[in-house]
Amino acid sequence: MNESADLHLIIANKNYSSWSFRPWLAMAAGGVEFRETVVPFDEPNHNQHFLEFSPSKKVPVLQHGDLTLWESLAIMEYVADLNPQAGLWPEDVVERGKARAVSHEMHGGFSALRAECPMNMRRKIGAIAVSDAVRADVARIETVWAECLEASGGPFLFGQFSNADAMYAPVVNRFEVYALSSAPHVEAYSKATKALPAWQKWEEASRAEPWVVEEEEV
Repeated sequence: MNESADLHLIIANKNYSSWSFRPWLAMAAGGVEFRETVVPFDEPNHNQHFLEFSPSKKVPVLQHGDLTLWESLAIMEYVADLNPQAGLWPEDVVERGKARAVSHEMHGGFSALRAECPMNMRRKIGAIAVSDAVRADVARIETVWAECLEASGGPFLFGQFSNADAMYAPVVNRFEVYALSSAPHVEAYSKATKALPAWQKWEEASRAEPWVVEEEEV
């Protein structure tokens, strides 16, 4: 196989699919060549059509030759290995370990935030009533971002854009559209993330989508 050539990323609705957004943003912002296919959610039928390409019936899925990967962080690790020039992890081994730690914390945690405040790129900004569990998730993320940004000097968590930023990109949307944080470092970090051309390309495409998933509209 020719390194990253012929990477095929299958994703769902750009407006709602936070897990699709993560590897897509990492690859696009990292200058990795790939092609994409958008397969819309079909919630009434429990997304049964995803089984045609995804063994877990979830998105995203990366196809590369005979290889199929179906977990966002696994996809991002694989792409980083194929494309070291993209800088998707910090070069320093200690910083790389920290970046992986905060990425895995995002991957496995913050379930209340994800459940109560789904990503929605088109949502009009406005606060909603949230649980104490969501407030705890927000506070923890604010702390993670503050510590990383103070140590790196910004504008991204580890200085330059990395997989860690891609993992938290849907949170940038959630914090904004549900008005969850007004911390200055959150606002500065969110501004830098949203200024990425890759972010703007995704957001533009999400706003042009015709699909509405009522289950994701809060």
